Amino acid sequence: MAANLPLSPITHHFCLRSGFGSRALTTHRFCSPSFLISSPCFIGLTGLGSASQLRARRSLISSAVATNSMLHDVGATVAVLGGAYALVVSFESLTKRNVIQQSLSRKLVHILSGLLFVLAWPIFSGSSEARYFAAFVPLVNGLRLVINGLSLSPNSTLIKSVTREGRPEELLKGPLFYVLALLISVVFFWRDSPIGMMSLAMMCGGDGIADIMGRKYGSVKIPYNPRKSWAGSISMFIFGFSISIGLLYYYSSLGYLDMNWGTTFQRVAIVSMVATVVESLPITDQLDDNVSVPLATILAAYLSFGN
Repeated sequence: MAANLPLSPITHHFCLRSGFGSRALTTHRFCSPSFLISSPCFIGLTGLGSASQLRARRSLISSAVATNSMLHDVGATVAVLGGAYALVVSFESLTKRNVIQQSLSRKLVHILSGLLFVLAWPIFSGSSEARYFAAFVPLVNGLRLVINGLSLSPNSTLIKSVTREGRPEELLKGPLFYVLALLISVVFFWRDSPIGMMSLAMMCGGDGIADIMGRKYGSVKIPYNPRKSWAGSISMFIFGFSISIGLLYYYSSLGYLDMNWGTTFQRVAIVSMVATVVESLPITDQLDDNVSVPLATILAAYLSFGN
């Protein structure tokens, strides 16, 4: 993708005289440096020299753009990594000082870390490699979970804040599956697909809030699964649906998605219902919610929206 660099007066005049029009001037798609220096008309106007010299100049410009994108993505990766680390450390501290309960800390980290991660994707560049820089964030967190889960360098506050029973090996189950879901969403779907966004919305927001609401108001259990409640499932559907719509609108407003809002609400509702039903099934002992919910959401969203 060509860089959207400011147009000089000469370039501006050339674009208009060449018939590219105001749309081209707005998007810079056709009047980018890489396009202009290869144009025969531009060669004649500027007298830049031989074709080999032009290719050399074009190569230099492409190299500069690629370097700029890489530096941009490195900075974005450092910023997101710092934010993720600060979030976890904050809840580790709150748990250690008994400001909030371990179960609530674990769920708040579950909800916030994934949603803040997907909200941060737009700060990465428009290069095709940007998603891999973003993927470095969950990869680092996954390695941290493996190191602590195998007791190679145990961090007691981390274990206490993100596990149910405070055992290191728990990090290799739900928390690690959670990080893998983030990794899959960012690498395979990224910003131009609603599928990854919805899978994280249902896993982080929907499932996370379902657990909190179920613990507090879940006295009435679902008949086929006494470990799940109507309050939890209803909350998962409402919040998962709402967060999904919010993310789709967010990325649509930034120009990454082109949504048909006449049918989007219905499709998101169907996907949210599928994920909610799967989460309510008595299969948690065999398949963790951090696996079943994102997989069910990805499949339902793929069938509803395509790839």
